[in-house]
Amino acid sequence: MTISIRPTTQPHISPSISKPNNVNPTFSHATTPTLPFNKSQLAWDRLKNDSVQCNSPKLGHKWTQYQGINHWEGLLDPLDDNLRREILRYGNFVEAAYNSFDFDTSSPTYAMCRYPKTSLLTKTGMRKSGYRITKNLRATCGVQLPNWISTLSQLPCVRSSWIGYVAVSQDKEEIARLGRRDVVIALRGTATCLEWLENLRATLTKWPNEEDTTCEGCCMVERGFLSLYMSKSGTCPSLQDMIRHEVARVIQSYGDEPLSITITGHSLGAALAILSAYDITTTFKNAPMVTVVSFGGPRVGNHKFRSQLEKSGTRILRIVNSDDVITKVPGLVVRDDDMACNKSVHVTRLQSLFHRMVDDMQLVYADVGQELRLSSRESSYLMKGDVATCHDLKTYLHLVNGFVSSSCPYMNKMTQYLTEA
Repeated sequence: MTISIRPTTQPHISPSISKPNNVNPTFSHATTPTLPFNKSQLAWDRLKNDSVQCNSPKLGHKWTQYQGINHWEGLLDPLDDNLRREILRYGNFVEAAYNSFDFDTSSPTYAMCRYPKTSLLTKTGMRKSGYRITKNLRATCGVQLPNWISTLSQLPCVRSSWIGYVAVSQDKEEIARLGRRDVVIALRGTATCLEWLENLRATLTKWPNEEDTTCEGCCMVERGFLSLYMSKSGTCPSLQDMIRHEVARVIQSYGDEPLSITITGHSLGAALAILSAYDITTTFKNAPMVTVVSFGGPRVGNHKFRSQLEKSGTRILRIVNSDDVITKVPGLVVRDDDMACNKSVHVTRLQSLFHRMVDDMQLVYADVGQELRLSSRESSYLMKGDVATCHDLKTYLHLVNGFVSSSCPYMNKMTQYLTEA
């Protein structure tokens, strides 16, 4: 099921929202709204952040709600403040992955991690996270280019590159705040030439070891994403093998206590996060609760893949910028109810023919999980953003930080929710 939170159309005379009369700057506690129900007033009342409030609220026994046990019902519109902080916190883990990656193609450590595991979080401004990195992760591209192409382009064609890490909460106070021990798998987006080529392999392919041998009834995912997840080399195991090995170790070490696995990623990392979640929940019978928090992710699989994800109990929260083109690719989403609602026989036949053509090309995808839809146009800082800006992780964190509700899309930057370094 998808909850699409679409901002209402408002004239851009002023980018800020109007503050209700007689509201204390420290944001008073929410009160029972009087009829008629005013969602904007309620959303404003729920922004309760004074100067002494901790940036990381205690979740305690409610942690499963914020991990999506009830599909985030009642937490997305208006956006719950605790959930907002958790989304931003997981976004910071992804940003740490970007900041740790060596993008310098002339560097001898290109496509590798710039920092050792013991200091990565400290070096990237997350010294107080309460987590310890236990595993570095690498992804290997399945495509290989001839050497002469690499020579002509003068760009290194690295097959295996560092893509993220696994971190486990170790601090007792943080574990108490979270209400459980949390395992974070953080994955960056596309960074190398071969990763870009993998992204372009947009046709669907069957998930390996699928019992159903017919393409119509089996789980199918994007060919390039699956290649990056499962490919290996003589010197580097696959991303799938590394994640499975570390998850097995974590379950063995901490399986007797409350445990969660949160997989978070941006762009390509968001797609790989969904594949990882599906793999974990179908591989480990004793898997703890698995949640995906994705930013700007492309489509990943077909309707059967979505159905299997839902059956596995995986919870997915997709943060989507409606102005980000990456979230609209690859392939097409063809909904059966679109044709059912159309009473024109001629148009319906054309739609059905088009559906079959696209389906034969293995390009019919399905969106997964819950969707928190934001918009760059609602931010006074981003109204003129280009394609790259709309897709940037910092843009997503900025929009989450300011979003209030569908009827009151954006607030002035009078409150900072980002996790303290």
